[in-house]
Formats: sequence, structure tokens, C-alpha cells
Amino acid sequence: MFFKNIIANFKKYSFLLQQLISRDFKVKYKRSVLGVLWSLLYPVLNMAVMALVFSNIFKFSTPGVNYLVYVLSGLIMFNYFSEASNLAMSSIVANFSLINKIYIPKYIFPLSKCLFVGINFLLTLIPLYIVIFATGTGINIYHLVLPYAYICLFMFTLGMGLILATISVFLRDMFYIYSIVLTLWTYLTPIMYDIAIIPAKFQLILKLNPMYHYIDFIRKIILYHQMPSAFTFAVCGISSVIFLVIGLVAFKKNQDKFIYYV
Repeated sequence: MFFKNIIANFKKYSFLLQQLISRDFKVKYKRSVLGVLWSLLYPVLNMAVMALVFSNIFKFSTPGVNYLVYVLSGLIMFNYFSEASNLAMSSIVANFSLINKIYIPKYIFPLSKCLFVGINFLLTLIPLYIVIFATGTGINIYHLVLPYAYICLFMFTLGMGLILATISVFLRDMFYIYSIVLTLWTYLTPIMYDIAIIPAKFQLILKLNPMYHYIDFIRKIILYHQMPSAFTFAVCGISSVIFLVIGLVAFKKNQDKFIYYV
């Protein structure tokens, strides 16, 4: 019944959702000379800096595959998660004036943030494929399976966003705590380095990180031209569903209390 109500409300408030996403775009790129082009340039510039630092100074490498594609493929996935979960976390508190005046399904706000960043994420696929072709990495038939990983990432991020949005209403310190958690999370995710350089006894700990599996999924296809294993498919799917359900349940259970705290 709960999920049927969500679907019904999604249809009913789709126009509001569009307006919220449109507002976010206008705010983000207001007075920006390059505007949406920053969505294309940012990951490339970020990749260039990281590749320069980690490949030349720290001597990181990924034998058999192009390091630029390796870094960029990890960056676009983690950047989406980082930005979307951060914006979703503050979405309820930031929209208190609107929530306080009229009835709106409150999950619309975290959802709009994840969709807004998701549009930027799709734009970042353009520079990714430019780099893929420019480096001679090439594409293969398995690229048709990549949307599965992107959908799993979206579900996982939305679930985390709902959890964080719920906690942050009651605990404003969460904004500061999560920035530290994200920094640690970044280094515990093999974005700039190959997990093979980590001692075997610590690799299992890193593999408990869902972000590792989403990134590994697309790298298997993009870099190694292989179909991800059934285990990787299962881990990506199950972890995303678990976090989404936890997020929805936690959010629904506490949303009626938000008005007293925001």
C-alpha cells in the first residue's frame, strides 16, 4: 500500500518535481558564463588533476588498462553519489518554508535532488565516452548493460539520501559529520588506485562498500570488455534495494515529526 501511494503521488506531483529540478538548475548555473558546460568540464578537469598527482607523484597505475579512463569512470560514479546524497540530506531543512505552508509529499524533495544530479550525471557520460574513444579503449556490446549499474546507483543514493534527510532534521550536526564520512568514503573507494595494491586481508573490508561494486561493474565492461559476474549483478541489485527500502521506511516513519524540528 505504501509503495502504491508513492507511485500515485509521483504521478500527481510530477509537475512540482519538474519545477524543483528546474529551479535547481537555474540556481546552480546562475551567473555562470559556461553554465551547463561545467557538467562536462568538471569531471575532465578533476580527472586530469588526479591523474597527474596519482600517476606521476604517487606512481599509481592500472596494468593493462588506460589510467585516465580508470579514474574518470570511478569519479563520475562517486561524484554523483557524493553530490546527490549531500543535496538530498539538506533538502527537507532547506524547504521548510514550503513544507510549512502546503501539503506536499516530503520525499519529493530528496527525490528531486537525486534526479537533478542524475541529469548532470548523464551529461558527464559525454566526456567519459570522449576519453574512451580518444584513448583507444573502445566500446563493446556489454555497454548495453551499463544502465543496470546506473539504476542501482540511483536507488542506493536515493535510499542514503532519505536516511540522511531524516537524521539531519533531528540532528543538524549530521551536515558536518557526513562531510567527514564522505572524505573517508572517498579514500576507501578504489577511484584513484587499483584494489590489487591493498593487502588481501583488507580487500574484504573495502568490498563491503557498495560503491566499490557499482564502480567495479562499469569498469569490468568499459575497461576489461567483460560481462560482470552474476555475483556482481546480485550485490549491486540487492544492496541498492536494501538501502532504498530502509530509506523509505525510515523516512515514512519519521516524516510527520519533521514539522516540529525544522
